[in-house]
Amino acid sequence: MENKTIKRIAVLTSGGDAPGMNAAIRAVVRAGFYYNLEMFGIYRGYEGMIQNEIKKLESKNIAHVLERGGTFLKSARSAEFRTEEGRKKAYDNLKKHGIDALVVIGGDGSLTGAHLFYKEYGIPAIGLPGTIDNDLAGTDLTIGFDTACNTAIQAIDKIRDTATSHDRLFFVEVMGRDAGFIAINAGIGSAAAATLIPEKKMPIERLIERLKARTKAMKTSNIVIVAEGGKSGGATEIAEKIKKQLPYYDIKVTILGHLQRGGAPSSSDRVLASKLGVAAVEGLIHGKYDVMAGVINNKVVYTPIAKAILGDKEVDEDDFRVAKILST
Repeated sequence: MENKTIKRIAVLTSGGDAPGMNAAIRAVVRAGFYYNLEMFGIYRGYEGMIQNEIKKLESKNIAHVLERGGTFLKSARSAEFRTEEGRKKAYDNLKKHGIDALVVIGGDGSLTGAHLFYKEYGIPAIGLPGTIDNDLAGTDLTIGFDTACNTAIQAIDKIRDTATSHDRLFFVEVMGRDAGFIAINAGIGSAAAATLIPEKKMPIERLIERLKARTKAMKTSNIVIVAEGGKSGGATEIAEKIKKQLPYYDIKVTILGHLQRGGAPSSSDRVLASKLGVAAVEGLIHGKYDVMAGVINNKVVYTPIAKAILGDKEVDEDDFRVAKILST
């Protein structure tokens, strides 16, 4: 499709929230003002697009949001947007407001919506990788990942205090869906006894051997990091299996859950979100449609959305090796 003159851009956040989304919204809106564009916010993601929750944004709307977690535009999942009728309603509402282009901040599901919308209605769209999971190809880091890792490590540090006080074995489950990026980073950063990730299945027998070896080495407190969605099961399931084999351990389970989504974004996430927000607006102005803006080797790159959501992105083998070496 040919390039269009962009005068009005709408931004939305969709799917799971991630620290730094507000910083990304702010950057998109400020960049739009810099290029003399009219900027709009779509509240509650694609569902808000269907319900016509679209409002013009002014400078006051983005004041003091850089440091805030969550997303002031709110987020929601929309079953109706998955239907042709729902997307037609959304398109009609965009036309009512004269919206020329979209910036969609979210994970693979959110970017899939932008891709489909572009194919069906030709609405120019750029996606920004807003997810703590870091599972999108086309970027080294996703918005929110660094903060989620910091939050996980800070929580594990506190858990270690009680584990050491009582000679306990803790299984700590971190988020990441089907990806082990948070787990690997948390494992290295918190000196975990072992790290279990979806990409690498560790037999229970091997984990038991490692724990026995640590007991012989007089390491009486241990923390095992478990990524949700792992092939060996969740933290609770694994803990039950270990308890049967090592009954002398005082075993506890902590599931960090949505704690990892909240909190003020780290400096790294603020900078990443700001760079990508500007890149989204400039990309649209220069005719880059149906792409995701990301950062590879500290340089902004644009990757077709279809490739970003379908491409394989696995944890760094060297990171996994380092985690293994340091856990012995």
